Parts: sequence; C-alpha cells; structure tokens
Amino acid sequence: MSEDAPHLLSEVIDGVLVVTLNRPDKLNALSAQTMALFDEAVARLRDDPDLQVLLIRARGRYFCSGADLRSGAPSAQARSAGAIRENHRTGLFGMQRIYDEMEHIEKPIVCAVHAPCVGGGLEMALSCDFRLAAQSAEFAFPEGIFGVLPASNGVSRLTRICGPHWARWLVMANRKADADKAHVMGLVHDVLPDEGFEEAALDFCRHLTRNSAEQMGAAKIAIEMAAEVGRDTARQVERMANSALMLNPDYLARIEAYVARLGSSKSD
Repeated sequence: MSEDAPHLLSEVIDGVLVVTLNRPDKLNALSAQTMALFDEAVARLRDDPDLQVLLIRARGRYFCSGADLRSGAPSAQARSAGAIRENHRTGLFGMQRIYDEMEHIEKPIVCAVHAPCVGGGLEMALSCDFRLAAQSAEFAFPEGIFGVLPASNGVSRLTRICGPHWARWLVMANRKADADKAHVMGLVHDVLPDEGFEEAALDFCRHLTRNSAEQMGAAKIAIEMAAEVGRDTARQVERMANSALMLNPDYLARIEAYVARLGSSKSD
C-alpha cells in the first residue's frame, strides 16, 4: 500500500466511531500522521454527542508494531536524563497525552486486536476501556530487548490492569502472551474466533451504544477513582455518582416503566 494513503481511516457506524490503522506494509507502526489523525478522532469522540463509542482496529498481519522509529520518532541517541523524561511526557508524537485523554473521556473506547500488538500499540490498547482479542492476537513489550521500559503508560497501566505478577512476565521476562494467556492475565476481556472477529467487535460496540450514556460516563470515572482510593472513599464515590444518576430523567423513565411492568405481571 502506498504511503500516500491515510495512515488512519475513520467511519461512523450506528453511533460508533470506527478508526482503522492503515499501514499494513509497515506493520501499522505508529507514525506522526497516524497519531495526529488519532488525536483528531479522540477529540471528535469527546465533542460529538452523536458519537457514543470509539472502536480501534487495524488491517494487515500486525495490529501494531509500535512507534515508527524510521519516521521521526526519537532514536536511542544519547541525551540528558531530564530531556529523555520530558520527551516521554511531551514527545513520541503526543502518545502519553493522547492516551491519557482516552482514559479521561467519559465514553467507552474499545480496542479490537486481531494480530500481534506490541510496544506503543499495546500501550494504546491499555488506554482503552475494553480490549477484545481474536484467537490469532498476541501481545508483547519488545522494549526489554533494548534494555529500556515501555514508558508511555506501558508499566503503569499494565500493572494496574494485570497486577505486578503479570507485569513482570511481559516487562521483566520480556515474554509474549497469546490471546488465551492474555485472557488469563486479565489483559483482554474476551477472546473471539478469528472468523467474523471484526463484526463481533462491532456488535459489542453496538451493545454499548444501547446503554445509558450518563451511566457509562459516571461508571468510567467511579471505577478509575475506586482503583486509586481506599474502600470507604470508593463507596462515597459510588453514592455521589448515583445521587446524580438517579435524578436523570432517563433513569426515572426507565425505572417507572420497569415498576409498571412488575405490577402488570403480578396482576396477571
């Protein structure tokens, strides 16, 4: 495929913003153009009330091979330690900023991994709310081969999601995880057959669009906060969130209809 083609495709299907990594000849390595287009897609999801879910998928024999070190990404040239830290925070095509924004947006983001997903691609997946894997997917952090760490959320989010036990497996031992191993680790939510995987992932996103948008947003915030605070404070977060949700006209209409159905069934 020509490099003149967009590095990221986007379309809207049933309220789902679908973005597709589109550099199969380059193993979908994340270029400056890819990340700029992805940044636009994330902002579009955030700002458009008609968009309810973001689905990330890819074409080719790799989901993503990580950052494209040949297209301008920082190399391993000697720099000061401070400059390297600052580059992790603000450089790398904006990865850390974009991945943080994905966590903060109050809409669900789904990553559908059909093939190897490594390095910066895995860091992108870790920033999503849901990760679905085809049977042929596999996951790895090759940074250990070069004697460094995945530092655009690779260690921090992996440890939060899978715990230190499995973080050691991927980061310290530098071992790969196939789809079934990733499921055991808690890295992915579900493993699906290769055949029909794209449609199954889209169906899952359609399912999410049928849920209450207000509940989804509140749940995303509450879950993130509960992971950071103690048990008692987490319970206060639940109560605060529900105090707003239970005044939502959508909730009141749904619960009224549900109670009415219960009354009707009892009278029958």
